[in-house]
Amino acid sequence: MLSGSDMKTYKNLSGNSGIKAYQISQQSIRIAFSDGSVYLYNYASNGKRAVEIMKGLAEKGIGLTTYINQEVRDQYAEKLK
Repeated sequence: MLSGSDMKTYKNLSGNSGIKAYQISQQSIRIAFSDGSVYLYNYASNGKRAVEIMKGLAEKGIGLTTYINQEVRDQYAEKLK
């Protein structure tokens, strides 16, 4: 399933993010939170626009937690861990 090497460490430029790591796929993003949980967000659950925004924020290393809290909330495709 997921190994540490599959995921990139989230830069956390704000210094107070609850996100630890992420993995980008063509139509999805997996996000690992600091509490150990891992969630899958994909085009089917969130729409292409939202997933692409999350991918961009993940790569920038800032704003992803805020985006999830304000726009996505519990609309994930699957809780993986």
